[in-house]
Amino acid sequence: MKVALFGATGMLGSGALIECLAHPGIDSVVTVGRRPLGRSDAKLHDVVHSDFYDFSAIASDLRGCDSCFFCLGVSSAGMTEAAYRRVTLDITLAAAATLLEVNPGLRLCFVSGAGTDASEQGRVMWARVKGETENRLRELPFGAVWIFRPGYVQPVKGVRSRTRLYNAAYAVTGPLYPLLRRIAPDWVTTTEKVGLALIRAAREGASRPILENRHINDLAEAERRALG
Repeated sequence: MKVALFGATGMLGSGALIECLAHPGIDSVVTVGRRPLGRSDAKLHDVVHSDFYDFSAIASDLRGCDSCFFCLGVSSAGMTEAAYRRVTLDITLAAAATLLEVNPGLRLCFVSGAGTDASEQGRVMWARVKGETENRLRELPFGAVWIFRPGYVQPVKGVRSRTRLYNAAYAVTGPLYPLLRRIAPDWVTTTEKVGLALIRAAREGASRPILENRHINDLAEAERRALG
């Protein structure tokens, strides 16, 4: 399986990349970013691209992908709705257009977030925009679209957030993760589990189009069992 991965420098994207490179069922990973990842692997094709509102120039790099893991995202803090919409919706749809042009039938896993507003009518700006993005993607002729809405995600395997404040918070909550997992298993997950769940959905499908933490954890466990 050949996977296109957007957002590999972010916390969830870097977690997904680790699992993809280690997985025997994935032959190659095409990452797309504005700067080099700074790592090498026999499976990895790292594409540096500057214009995230037009991906046609790298269409040949994306050709032949079976699946796409779209993990690209930013915090809405300090952003106007128009600016956040341009980054969240417009970039995603630009990538979708090129992916569909060169890979009819491609399976898309879009990483959204817990609390997303699919009605597009709520009072929370980021949730409305994320909801609109989800809805637009589900209208496109992909082979399948799965929406991932993780809530609390604990970084593991050396993964770090690009946001310094988040890293400070994870340093505090990390030791508490085993307790959180025991008392509220449906509300927490890890970067490893998100990565495995993305792979499971792309390879075997999922029972529902929108996947929250408990469904993500179930998919990850199923993929772990399959790997033995």
